[in-house]
Amino acid sequence: MGEPFKNLLNERIINGMGEHFTKAWPEFDSAAFSAMATKNLDDLELKQRSVQITEALTAFLPDNFESAAPILLASLAPEGGGDTGGAEVNCPNIEGRGIEGWAVMPMTHYVGLQGLTHFDLSMMLLKEMTKRSSSEFGIRFFLIAEPARTLSVLETWVGDSNVHVRRLISEGTRPRLPWAMRLPAFVKDPEPILPLLEALKDDGEDYVRRSVANNLNDIAKDHPNLVARIARQWLKGADKNRRRLIRHACRTLIKQGHKGTLKALGYGPPRVEMDMLRISTPRVAFGAALVFELSLTSTANRAQSLVVDYAIHHRKASGAMTPKVFKWKTTTLAPRATLRAKRKHAIRKITTRVYYPGRHRLEIFVNGVSLGIEDFELVM
Repeated sequence: MGEPFKNLLNERIINGMGEHFTKAWPEFDSAAFSAMATKNLDDLELKQRSVQITEALTAFLPDNFESAAPILLASLAPEGGGDTGGAEVNCPNIEGRGIEGWAVMPMTHYVGLQGLTHFDLSMMLLKEMTKRSSSEFGIRFFLIAEPARTLSVLETWVGDSNVHVRRLISEGTRPRLPWAMRLPAFVKDPEPILPLLEALKDDGEDYVRRSVANNLNDIAKDHPNLVARIARQWLKGADKNRRRLIRHACRTLIKQGHKGTLKALGYGPPRVEMDMLRISTPRVAFGAALVFELSLTSTANRAQSLVVDYAIHHRKASGAMTPKVFKWKTTTLAPRATLRAKRKHAIRKITTRVYYPGRHRLEIFVNGVSLGIEDFELVM
């Protein structure tokens, strides 16, 4: 089993942070900072650890943000020198690099909490921090407090040479960024962030383009017709990278069978007949797999693009069932041709769902249209 994700912020990392703060400001109480930041660390998940480190920064950095800012800046690793996706903090007596990776996360949170009245200074810090990791959490404080002013700054970063700065523009403005504060104004009306996404849609780095797609996927949860319209517009003259971005951006809408999105992507009403839908495991023991297969035959006189998905209707404690859609197959079916496919779907313990024994349901969707339903029994 791999190392727990929460250990990206561990005692060694925190102690290393303290050493770098002390190097930048000799009055920094590294021992007291580490004691506070590591208290009951084993009991805390990653986000909780980050919050506790932020609280320790607030306690031991100077009260004056203008005095604290140079300390934070001096503690950072040189730009472009390491893997910003990692969590390494190289202590001064080893390499002297500075803070980078996940250890930057609580520092950006500190800037968001303490730097709101020092806008320009905070923007400079967040830009430098994102080059060593990501400031996607810290920038959200400013997008909520001063949205227009912050968006104006992000607009000037669109052409920045650093890929992490460009990615911050799209990732930081995601209305429903996981682990982060929602941006209620953009959940309600995402129009102000669309020019930024437009400017980044053909970025040379997949890292940025995927972030643009994730932002649009967030928007799609509240404004599906808007994202379908954007997909239709962006597909005009699109190269393979932009087409891949659009498909990733529309993944939730495709699962939901949103007709406008499917039409924009070239998936019309399916002209097929379901010849067979069979569940090979009508009784599924918890921890095993549901096994099923289908056969579809085209009734069209020309080739058609098909998206085949399936939903598992999970039983709840009340006995009611709620569907969860899963991706299966994307294909082009020739005229009068037959598609045969088989699938195994594991039903085992996961953190995001509680399973209950009893009748469940399998449903097949083709281009968002339900074509068949079969029941099966889950045995716990």
